[in-house]
Amino acid sequence: MTVDQLRKYFPALSAKVYGRDLVYLDSAATSQRPQSVIDEWERITVQCNANIHRAVHALAEEATRAYEQARESARAYINALSREEIVFTSGVTAGINLVAFSFGEAFVSEGDEVIVSECEHHSNIVPWQMMCRRKKAVLKVLPVDDRGELMVDMLEGMCTEKTRIVAVTHVSNVLGIVNPLKEITAVCHAKGIPVLVDGAQGIVHCGIDVRDTDCDFYAFSGHKIYAATGTGVLYGKRELLDRMPPYMGGGEMVGTVRFSGTTYAPLPLKFEAGTQNFAGVPTLTPALRLAGEIKDDRGLIENENAVRDYVLDALCSDSRISLYGNPSDRRLKIPLFSFSVDGAHHEDLALILDKMGIATRSGQMCAEPLMDRYGVSGMLRASFAPYNTMEEAEFFISSLDKAIGMLR
Repeated sequence: MTVDQLRKYFPALSAKVYGRDLVYLDSAATSQRPQSVIDEWERITVQCNANIHRAVHALAEEATRAYEQARESARAYINALSREEIVFTSGVTAGINLVAFSFGEAFVSEGDEVIVSECEHHSNIVPWQMMCRRKKAVLKVLPVDDRGELMVDMLEGMCTEKTRIVAVTHVSNVLGIVNPLKEITAVCHAKGIPVLVDGAQGIVHCGIDVRDTDCDFYAFSGHKIYAATGTGVLYGKRELLDRMPPYMGGGEMVGTVRFSGTTYAPLPLKFEAGTQNFAGVPTLTPALRLAGEIKDDRGLIENENAVRDYVLDALCSDSRISLYGNPSDRRLKIPLFSFSVDGAHHEDLALILDKMGIATRSGQMCAEPLMDRYGVSGMLRASFAPYNTMEEAEFFISSLDKAIGMLR
């Protein structure tokens, strides 16, 4: 498949902005959706809009089938052992909050420790802070070096007999560097410590085999990988999920309910209280199908690598630009670039680029501690997806040069 052929699947990519062709470089925030995803959402909404797992009429049966097919699609995509290990959420944030609460209730006591990394999104910091405050536990931080790489050599020394879990990102949404998950899990598991992975960016650019990586939890959002918003997947090893109490109570997560006490449904329904996003979740099936085709297409992989190398070289060769996230091995870099420009505010640059038809992200990227680490108030981020072309990359670099010239 060529990039031009891939782009035809995504209606939004043919849009115009201020009379110019849209160049969408904000896929790290939200990817565009293919027509197959749009069609599936419309099919569920129009033809079988009914609550799942409850009624026996035809609409409910089809809605339930599509919902559970998405669970199998997610299981197969990440190579989980069983469907019981796949919990649907509204996204990574909900998944991590679920683990922070439920794992904390089951396994964390006063004086225990949780380790996160310095390059985490707020969604993999704040839930652990809240849990540590509630349980009177201690939060420890694994630092990154000046290049943006995790200082994994410090991890073993940070892990103690009180460490209960380590939570790290697969790929930082700011630095764009692929972290060594297998090395991290090996270090932690040698001390009996489980590992949670924020897969928001990694699921798109790296894929994941949870059994090969041996992580204990992996969370990702549907809207980052072409599916509908408000959808997400939390993978958890069954032996841990079985021991964790439910995060929320309500309909469908119960076995029996009596005023004298309640029993809970088996996995994964124990963690899926209330009316689920039954129109959105089925879009994971066509989204992950397309993601799998992209991941296995040599031509698309080569294009993405070429775009990465071109933009990386262009940004690094410009003395006006400070790039954050430049690993010693560029193969560990996804095509995501966060940077600042001397004498130009990141938001002003984003506004000018927008007028040129280029969508980027400016600000703290929900990673304020990392901004503090590099001594900046914010950054400009350009995040490329497999559907971005080399011509778009070249236009971005030339437009960025013009924008900088206008502000300096």
